[in-house]
Amino acid sequence: MASLARKLGKINYKSSALFLCDMQEKFRGNIQYYPQILTVANKMLQGAQALDMPVIVTEQYPKGLGPTVSELDVSQLKVYPKTQFSMLIPDVVDRLSAMKETKSVIICGIETQICVQNTVLDLLEKNYDVHLIADACSSRTMVDRMFAFQRMKEAGAFLTTSESMLFSLCNDAAHPNFKPIQKLIWDSAPDSGLLSTSIKGETAV
Repeated sequence: MASLARKLGKINYKSSALFLCDMQEKFRGNIQYYPQILTVANKMLQGAQALDMPVIVTEQYPKGLGPTVSELDVSQLKVYPKTQFSMLIPDVVDRLSAMKETKSVIICGIETQICVQNTVLDLLEKNYDVHLIADACSSRTMVDRMFAFQRMKEAGAFLTTSESMLFSLCNDAAHPNFKPIQKLIWDSAPDSGLLSTSIKGETAV
């Protein structure tokens, strides 16, 4: 039964962590739909905090690319600087190893085809279930973004949306923390170009 649930991508907030990948200031103006991506990532961050889930944040070469954007309040979180194109630097691997209950990782961030993709592949290799929030990940080009989604899906990651994930984490309207989650999804996630790109036929998620 457990293996079937895993195959179907079932998720439990008690055994899940949220990863925020390199959502930094210097990427403003370069990333497609960046304001919308940040809005959705902030919903996921607030949702994870409401459910008391671990959150891991990285920054790619912050000396040159700046800190995490102000839209995401990570002031109370440990932020891991890195240069490699995966979040799984030694310090993050050590923290994951200490999180014995964590079986699933939810990821938001940029760029989809670089640091997000390398992180997802590394996590899959370590036998984690990986859930990619499609409306909270982007790239400088939509072609890179959409083909990265396709590759990660083929590798075994689950592609989903922020609203679907937040409901899945709660699982029941009777969940004691459902009210703050309900407030987060009251307004629909902003359009981040996923549907229009699929309609144009560039590639489908």
